[in-house]
Amino acid sequence: MTHNPFDAELERGMRNRRQILGDAWVDRSIGQANAFTADFQAFITRYAWHEVWGRPGLDRRTRRLLVLVITASLGRWEEFELHCRAALAGGEPETRPGIEEIREALIQTAIYAGVPAANTAHAITARLLRDLGASDLPQAADFAAAVAPRPATQTRHPGTGEERRTAAADGPVIAYSLLPPQAARADGAPPRTVLLSHALGADRMMWDDLALHLARDHRVIRHDHRGHGESAVPPGPYTLEQLADDAARVIDAELPPGEGVLFIGLSLGGMVGQCLALRRPDRVAALVLANTTSGYPAAARAVWRERIDTIHRQGLGPIAEATMQRWFTPAFQLAQPATVARLQRRVASQDAAGYAACCEAIAALDLTEQLPRITCPALVIAGAQDQGTPPEMGREIAHRIPGARFELLEGAAHQSVLEQPAAFQAVLRDWMATLSTPR
Repeated sequence: MTHNPFDAELERGMRNRRQILGDAWVDRSIGQANAFTADFQAFITRYAWHEVWGRPGLDRRTRRLLVLVITASLGRWEEFELHCRAALAGGEPETRPGIEEIREALIQTAIYAGVPAANTAHAITARLLRDLGASDLPQAADFAAAVAPRPATQTRHPGTGEERRTAAADGPVIAYSLLPPQAARADGAPPRTVLLSHALGADRMMWDDLALHLARDHRVIRHDHRGHGESAVPPGPYTLEQLADDAARVIDAELPPGEGVLFIGLSLGGMVGQCLALRRPDRVAALVLANTTSGYPAAARAVWRERIDTIHRQGLGPIAEATMQRWFTPAFQLAQPATVARLQRRVASQDAAGYAACCEAIAALDLTEQLPRITCPALVIAGAQDQGTPPEMGREIAHRIPGARFELLEGAAHQSVLEQPAAFQAVLRDWMATLSTPR
């Protein structure tokens, strides 16, 4: 039998410990060991840093965040400070969570472990950021920026964005929200500004998931059409040109002259996008038209007139219920009844006069012959089971717009972005990768 002096478990634990805390801190801890503490140092190196930290089930960033949450929850402030400093600037960079991730972990702690614990954890973290911001570390500027003065009244919910309004002087007030990009684009190009335009009867909320997906590396604007959500409800009827001009005023408020957005519109939003691209081509750099049409035959126009009459007589209740049957496939209605019920409440709670006024704009839609004038890159998305705007309508749009791409989403009816969100995002991202740098 041979004796192996190399203690693999101890060495693995020491490797992990250094990767998380950094050489300087570990060298100091080990260097301070004595006859009384040496066994404990070996114990935690083996069992904490190898047996636990060495398990592959969670990545190192996640384990760092868990330690911060647990130590804050238990009030183990010396251990919290040690791991918070290391999470910000110690150990290997690829294992460190970002400042935003640490902030979110501490906010989550406030709900489940108490505000006092989160308050102390925030104070300690802010102090560490100030100290590190004054250091010569490469990321010192980021640390200093994280604790720059900012009034609490100027905070925004990172999931919905900053609430804004257009000026009332040049038209009805249009409510919109702005989500800044969370990180730089992987290709190094500047972030695009994306504008999301919702369906008839919906509001900005229908875009929540896609907005967060796009805001990973793009600037995202969402607005409520006039007569919807939090926007004004001027007397109707409305025209599609008015709705397009409302969107243009939002863009004008946020972008310098000559810069265009990636406009993504679904249903009514897609109609608005077509009209805007024709009226203000300088403001539309690229166009995504989902579950929409460029015009209706006479029979369909008569159906819109009947809908308007129904609203005037009975309100939006009957319309809201029928809308869900068109928006979603039977399978989705069965699988996600709570989602369908929420959207039905949204339609039913809209301003009836504003809804009817937008119906007037849709009933008059007639853009098909003008579509060849749209010269920006365009993507047309249709739902295979969409009865309101069947795939043939999308194919016609794609045929008329020079160079447009057509994509059909299986298992989707009219609200494809809600019914097949992963497929919608994949098609959108794949097409966006073909676009040139935003102008």
